[in-house]
Parts: sequence; structure tokens; C-alpha cells
Amino acid sequence: MWLQIALTALMVAVIPAAMVFFSKEKNKYRKLIAVTVTLTFELIMFGAFTRLTDSGLGCPDWPGCYGQANPLQSHAAIKAAEIAMPGGPVTLQKAWIEMVHRYLAMSVGILIIAQMSIAWARRRQLNSSPWLATFLLFFVCLQGAFGAWTVTLKLQPIIVTIHLILGMGLLSLLSASLEQQASSLAIVNIAAGNARRMLWPATLALLLVFIQIALGGWVSTNYAALACHDYPMCNRQVIPAMDFEHGFSLWRQLGQTVDGNYLPFNALVAIHWVHRNFALLVVAACLWAALRARKIAGLEKLGNQLLMAILAQFIIGISTVFFSWPLLLAVLHNGMAAMLVLLLTMLNYRIRHVSLAAAKDRS
Repeated sequence: MWLQIALTALMVAVIPAAMVFFSKEKNKYRKLIAVTVTLTFELIMFGAFTRLTDSGLGCPDWPGCYGQANPLQSHAAIKAAEIAMPGGPVTLQKAWIEMVHRYLAMSVGILIIAQMSIAWARRRQLNSSPWLATFLLFFVCLQGAFGAWTVTLKLQPIIVTIHLILGMGLLSLLSASLEQQASSLAIVNIAAGNARRMLWPATLALLLVFIQIALGGWVSTNYAALACHDYPMCNRQVIPAMDFEHGFSLWRQLGQTVDGNYLPFNALVAIHWVHRNFALLVVAACLWAALRARKIAGLEKLGNQLLMAILAQFIIGISTVFFSWPLLLAVLHNGMAAMLVLLLTMLNYRIRHVSLAAAKDRS
């Protein structure tokens, strides 16, 4: 089974690897990182689709599906589980969704192994430290471990939420690695004084976005997306009845309190209410960073992209409430969060690159 799964993941990874090999890009290593960033972004989107279609336990074991490498081989076991529990988490469709997600995740791991190998073999030609690529391999292995625990611990909310945060962290690290290879004129042309003035807005925005992603993951994994059915009110109240104690108890089973009782509805309201109100802080911080970046030579384009992304994310977030959380909007909401991570990581890397270069020149 393990060999079959590894070969399947390798076949999936061959497609992006071929894109790198046959591209006209002179810097193949940078192209490899760019392709890995794109595939990781798509993996985050597909991970959201997997979670939102309730396919996380489509194959209730790991890494295979009922001890087999793919749902075709375990068709009989899947059908038996579906017949025994027609409304349960196991169906043939959900099994395929879950396994495709795993194959994509493994292919990202294979591309990161390739990155690390090249980074060490060509460290002199690349003129950059290979330790970031090495750390990326450790990080993707950690992410894979939480992916396994997501299944084996039956979608325990804290595990699923950490899995999401690590996925976004992986995207952030990969985008930093891509920026490390870029050495673009946009970075060179940023004035050191302007870069220093951007440090606080950019850092605060990225930090708040990651906190909001954690809160959003907590909403999603606790199925609290529809706990408030209107906006800006919550169930026609500014401050509705909420149960923070049970809502934000971290180590518990899905849908249960720490004591094993059913999670009360007011706990779901608390989870949703915190996420939607914290979003206002995130929007304010991102607008601050975007509007300031738009006025700085070398950062105008990035500032415009960040401005469009945060406004789009705000509109999508509100729309999910008004339209009762349709699947497409919910997946887009996750994807736009990933886009914010990508853009803010690029912004933070560029201003720190300039600030460090200026500090070296002074010394």
C-alpha cells in the first residue's frame, strides 16, 4: 500500500516538475519554487473543499483508504460503510475527495524534497543559504503529521485548526523562499526609510491575518458558520447570548464539550461572533498596510493587490452569511485568506530585505 501511494504521489508531482523542466525560465530553481507555491495554494483551496464537503473522514484510516492505496481497491468496504450509515461521513465520492487531497499533499512534499536537494547541491551557484529549504522539508513533514492526526483523531477541532494554520505557514515560507530567489528591481528600488516605516503596518497585518485564519478554522471545524444568520447583527442582536467557556475549550471532541456533552448552540454563536468581529481589526490593519504601500515607490503594485484582496475577502465573508454559506463562496473565502498570506509575506520580506541591506551598508 505504501509503495502504491508513493508512486501515485510521484506521478502527480511529475506534472508540475515537467512544467519546470520544459519551461524557458533560465532560473529553474526559482521556477520550481514558484510552481510549488502555486500547487500549495491549490492544495489549501482543495483542503477547504475537502473539509466543507465533510470529506475529511471519507477514508477513516491513514495514509490509505481501508488499508488500500485508493478507493477503487477499497470499493466494497466503502459501500458497506455507506449502507450501514447512509448519512455518515463515508461515501465513494468523499473517499476520492479525501485521497486526492492526500495525493496533492504528498506531491508538494516531493517538490520540497527536490528543492532541498537542489539548494544543497547548488548552494554556491544559487548564492543563498540552503537552510530555509531544509526547514521547509521539516515543516511539510510536521504538516503531514497533523494531516494524519486529523483523520486518526476523528476531526478533533484543535488538530484540524492547527493543520490549517500550518498549511498557511507553509505557503508563507514558500513565498519567502521565492522572494529570496527573486532579487527583483522592485526590492532594490525601495528606499530604506520607506521600508522602515512599513515594518509596523506589514508585521501587524500579517500577524492579525494568521490569528483570523485560526479563528476561521475554529469556526469551520466546529460547524459554526451559520450560528449567526444575519449581518452586522448576530441573530438580530448586537451582543447575542454566548458561551465562551465551551466554545473556546480547545482540547475536546468534535461537537462535544470537555465533559462529553453536546456542544450548546450558544458556544457556536460565541465562536462565530468572535471571528466576524475580529475581522474588522484585520481589515483595518490590512487597509493601513495597503494604503501606505501604495504611496511607496517599488511597493505600489503590491499595495494595490493587497487592497483589492482585503476588500474582496470582506465582501466574500459577508456574502457567505447572507447566502447561507454556499460551498463556492466558502472555498473562495479560504482561498482569499491564502492570497492575503501570500501578499503580506511578500511585503514583509521585501521591506526587511531592504532594511537589513541598509543596516549592513551603515555598518
